Amino acid sequence: MGAIHVVSDSAGDLPDALAAEHNIEVVPLTIRFGEESLVDRRDLSPTEFWARVASSPVLPETAAPSPGAFEESFRAAAANGADGVVCVTLSAALSATFQSAQLAARAVADVIPVRVVDSRAVSLGQGLMAVAAARMSKRGKSLDDCVGAAEDLVPRTRTYAALDTLENLKKGGRIGAAQAMLGSVLSIKPIIEIADGKVEAESKQRTRSKSLRYLMEKVRQFPRVEDLAVMHGDAPDVDELVDLLGAVYPRDDIIVEQVGAVIGTHGGPRVIGVTFQVPKA
Repeated sequence: MGAIHVVSDSAGDLPDALAAEHNIEVVPLTIRFGEESLVDRRDLSPTEFWARVASSPVLPETAAPSPGAFEESFRAAAANGADGVVCVTLSAALSATFQSAQLAARAVADVIPVRVVDSRAVSLGQGLMAVAAARMSKRGKSLDDCVGAAEDLVPRTRTYAALDTLENLKKGGRIGAAQAMLGSVLSIKPIIEIADGKVEAESKQRTRSKSLRYLMEKVRQFPRVEDLAVMHGDAPDVDELVDLLGAVYPRDDIIVEQVGAVIGTHGGPRVIGVTFQVPKA
């Protein structure tokens, strides 16, 4: 019996080692700097992306993978003997990635069953859903079980981030209700939340250090959280946030990862955030 193959996209910010360990295939989005297009994580590592942002006169833009890119991945899984595919994508409210994956799933319906899960999340909030599906696959579970493991985390995932600049969100058109913050004075540090798949304004903090403390307090609000991760866009104070979180969660168990080009394009330099799962209601 072939296993269930798990696919995600590069907005999930899965560290290469974690994706490899769980045999998760990552279909990349494309990043554009002006006229130049680069394939995320193939042409441009997260570190290279942030170096590029620091020296580029233009803000980057992102483009979803084509349906063909997903179809190629799904057909390869079938050729390798997989029984089915679970594909966990970036929030459909923020990107056409989910739509591309669905079109590809329909195109291969006569070859292999593919179930596409809208994570309604970003970054490691999304990535860890793919890991949950992959863990089920390793245990020899069915396609329904693997899909169920990812879908179970959709309503339980929380993501909060402190922005250092609103320029990127504003230009990318992803600002949604966070628009209300645009008139604020420069010293205000906005906190955003990914709520129901969209970027929403959560609060305003007066300083960067207050915003880091606020993120810690968001985690502390819940009596028990799972899979706490810190994501950051080349933020110099990431250790400060991890130290704060160490008071409410085992420090050695916190996943720390640099956000890649997709989320970084919209979050902007020095964005820093937390994602975690809360217990079932």
